[in-house]
Amino acid sequence: MENKILVETSARHLHLTKEAVEILFGAGHALTKKKDLSQPGQFACEEKVEVVGPKSSLKMSVLGPERSACQVEISLTDARSIGVTAPVRESGDIAGSAPCKLVGPCGELELSEGVIAAKRHIHLNPATAESFGLADKQIVKVALDTNGRSTVFGDVVVRVSPKFAPAMHIDTDESNASAAFGEVYGTIIQ
Repeated sequence: MENKILVETSARHLHLTKEAVEILFGAGHALTKKKDLSQPGQFACEEKVEVVGPKSSLKMSVLGPERSACQVEISLTDARSIGVTAPVRESGDIAGSAPCKLVGPCGELELSEGVIAAKRHIHLNPATAESFGLADKQIVKVALDTNGRSTVFGDVVVRVSPKFAPAMHIDTDESNASAAFGEVYGTIIQ
C-alpha cells in the first residue's frame, strides 16, 4: 500500500510568548485569530512583526497560540536576505540558533536565539502512523510527482502526536524547487 501524505508549504512565520506579545503589541494584548491552520488548535493571526537581521528585515505573520519560547521560522533564502545563519532544526530546537530583533507597533525585543529553518517533517496522529508503519522521530523520504519538477525529499522527520492531523510541511524554498503548488500529495518511502 502506498503511504500518501498531503504536502503543505509552510511560509515564513513566528511564534511568540505571552511576554513577547505584550512587549510588541502592548500590555494585555491577546493574539487575534485570522484563520485556522491545518494542524488542530493552530491559527494564523492578524498581528505582524518585523524581523530584523544585520542586512535587512522581513515583515512576518504571527502564528498562535502563544508558546513557551519565541521562534522565527524562515527559509534559507530568507535567512541569507536578512543576514543570519539559520540552522535547519525541528520546531522547538532553538538552542544556539540565530539571533534577531523583533519590532512590533508598541515595542522591540532582541532575541539572542530563535531563528531556524524548519526541518521538513510529517505530522501524524498515532492511528495514521501505525497504519503507515511509521514511528515518532523516524527519518523517511517523500517523493513528489509534480509537473516538470518531480522531487524526492530526504531527511524528512516523522512527528507523531494525538494533537496532529496528517500532513507534511516544507518551506517555500522546497516548495518552489519542486513546483509543489496547489493540492499536492507525496508518497512516503521508508
